[in-house]
This record gives sequence, C-alpha cells and structure tokens, in this order.
Amino acid sequence: MGANASNYPHSCSPRVGGNSQAQQTFIGTSSYSQQGYGCESKLYSLDHGHEKPQDKKKRTSGLATLKKKFIKRRKSNRSADHAKQMRELLSGWGVRDVNALVEEYEGTSALKELSLQASLARPEARTLQKDMADLYEYKYCTDVDLIFQETCFPVHRAILAARCPFFKTLLSSSPEYGAEIIMDINTAGIDMPMFSALLHYLYTGEFGMEDSRFQNVDILVQLSEEFGTPNSLDVDMRGLFDYMCYYDVVLSFSSDSELVEAFGGNQNCLDEELKAHKAVISARSPFFRNLLQRRIRTGEEITDRTLRTPTRIILDESIIPKKYATVILHCMYTDVVDLSVLHCSPSVGSLSEVQALVAGKPNMTRAEEAMELYHIALFLEFNMLAQEETTVIRPACAAELSNSCLLPQS
Repeated sequence: MGANASNYPHSCSPRVGGNSQAQQTFIGTSSYSQQGYGCESKLYSLDHGHEKPQDKKKRTSGLATLKKKFIKRRKSNRSADHAKQMRELLSGWGVRDVNALVEEYEGTSALKELSLQASLARPEARTLQKDMADLYEYKYCTDVDLIFQETCFPVHRAILAARCPFFKTLLSSSPEYGAEIIMDINTAGIDMPMFSALLHYLYTGEFGMEDSRFQNVDILVQLSEEFGTPNSLDVDMRGLFDYMCYYDVVLSFSSDSELVEAFGGNQNCLDEELKAHKAVISARSPFFRNLLQRRIRTGEEITDRTLRTPTRIILDESIIPKKYATVILHCMYTDVVDLSVLHCSPSVGSLSEVQALVAGKPNMTRAEEAMELYHIALFLEFNMLAQEETTVIRPACAAELSNSCLLPQS
C-alpha cells in the first residue's frame, strides 16, 4: 500500500526494538490489542521489502489458530454444561434408579427412531385439498348441473353454497335434485376454461390453470364484486361441518338385531343419526364412495331422489362404534383429529363400551381409543385420519408409560 508507519497514530505505533521489518509490516494487529494498545483487530499490510513465503504462511496459520481458540471459548461459555446438570439431578439416586432412567431413555429413543422409519415408509396421505380436486374432476355424487356456454358442469350444491354467496343465492332458487341452471355472468372476458378454473378454485382454494388473465387486477376485482370473496377452504369446510346445510346423507348405527328396524326408518332414532354430505364422504373415503356408487347401480338412489329424502347409511356399531363417528366426520371436513368429543356427552357411548361394562372390563384408555380409531380409519381407507391418529397414539402411549413407571425420588 506504500504507507509509512509514521502516518499512524502514536497509540498504534509498534514498540521500539526488535525486528524493524516486522514492525513496519504488522501494525495494529490483534496481538497488540491484548497488550493494551487499543487498536482494532485488523491487519494492515505494508509492502516494504521482500517477504519470505514461509514467514507469511506462519503468521497466517498463527492468526487462524488464535481465532479458533477465541471462537471455541465463546461457544463453551454459551453452551449449557449438560454433564453438570445430570450430576446435580442424579446426586442421591441409587444405582437401580439410575439404571431405570437409562432404560427409559433408551426405550424412548428406540420408539422415536421406529416412528421416524414408519413415517418414511408409508405413502403420503391425501389432504382435503387434493381430495376436493379429485371430487371436482371425477364428479362423485353431483346433484346439480351448471350450463355455461352450452357446456354442462356437474357440481355439488353444498360445496358451492358454502364457498360462494353468489351460488348460495342462485342455487336456493332451484332446490330440486339434478336441476339445470343456466349461468349468466356479467363479468366480461369469461370463457369456458376460465369458468372451469373458477369452479376449481371454489373446490380447492387454488386456480387449476395458468392463465395470464388471473393476474389482471381489474378482472379479479370484477369477479369478486359479482361472486363475492370466499374465505379460505378450511374455514368454509369447517362451517359446512358445523351447520350441515344441504346435507343429503345420514349415518345410523345399530347392532345386527336392529338392522331391520333401522331400515324401516324408525323416526325415534333420528336424533341419534349424524348428518353429512355425499360429496365429502365419497371424496375422502373409498369405502363410502363404493357404497354410494353401488346404491346408484341398484336403483336405491333413485328412490331417495324421488322422495327427496337423504340417503341413510346403516353402520354396524360393532365395527364402527358411534362414539367415533363425530371424530371421523370432523377429520373428513377439516383434516384435524379431535378426540375431545369422545367424552363430551353421556349419549356417545358405544356398543363396545356396554359390552365392556357387562364383561366387567375397565373403561378404555386414551391410547386404546386412539388405536381403535386407527383401525377404523384403515377400514374406511381414510389415510389422513390413520396418519394423523398416529400422532395421537404416540403421546398417549408415552403418557401411560410414564404413569406406569415408578419415578425415583431425588
């Protein structure tokens, strides 16, 4: 750089004596700051004379070593002393208690590793958004037809009414099953692909096509003014579950001896039935989808449509206990498993609980309930419920394991 040592402040000047070449070459290094000279930790290279490469390499390695020592010291000061904490915790414990703690740690670690491997091995569960996309594409259990530009779009009344104020008002004027409604849209520039993309958005919360027109703010503003701005898919589906508007199926539960009476339509059991939508349960569960399609092939669906009555599905309570039905339906509409509803009311008891009381067996634990619900999810082929249930089973099993273990006293 061609600078002179005399150009630097006196407080940063090298001490007199020693190698003059070294004094001119290293001014203001971190080594002087430790001796009280107050210079910044910077290296000013003064190119005076020729320097041997080996000397430069030694100085560079020395500074790197010093830097590593400082970093290691700072990290050691910030990190917790786990060994010290464990010594304080285990002081006064017996050998048997310490051994029991080690075994529990090892078991927990093995369970964690097993859970991780199981999560990696199983296929990805289909979310509500993906199942709703398939529902729009494959048209399961549609109940109304929209006619736009001489093209028919089979749709689901409950989904559109819950997602869009425009369709809620439009569909209320044609309540009959299979109604054909001619669409008259005031927003200019809407063609058939764009209308299909709008319907796909109402089903999934995402546009199903890459169209530059959706980037046009003016068109989006006009669409929001005409159709209204929907909430998120999760919010609207939760509202559909809470209020069950336009429900078209009811789930009944009985034992084998009560099936005849249940098929006869005993009105005294209506309060115990659960309402649902064919569109949702057929989209989320292949079991229910195949059941409803079989009813269509056998002609039973035509009878329900003629009488304008909701389809009744009779479930054997020995296979699917009624107390789990609300949990299952809630997960179908929201992708959330909520076990708190299992014990919220004395009327949600199931046949399995009655049989357990008669046999003198104790009530089921939370882990046993979670495991039973897991097997029901597998039976219904509802993978989202099965995989979400494993997140409930693990903490429940861990809690029961902790309660069953004898904790040592420190």
